[in-house]
Amino acid sequence: MSQDNLIKLECTVCKKTNYHTYKNKKTLKERLHLNKYCKHCKKHTEHKETK
Repeated sequence: MSQDNLIKLECTVCKKTNYHTYKNKKTLKERLHLNKYCKHCKKHTEHKETK
């Protein structure tokens, strides 16, 4: 996998970057948003893709 496909996921509550993942940018044009566990908030929150 190349670095072009690497994205960061940021917590929508505390605004901290918690996860890094890959995305196929040819098939997924819009920004990714997932429910993930935030270790700073200590609960499951929505994480959105950042630039």
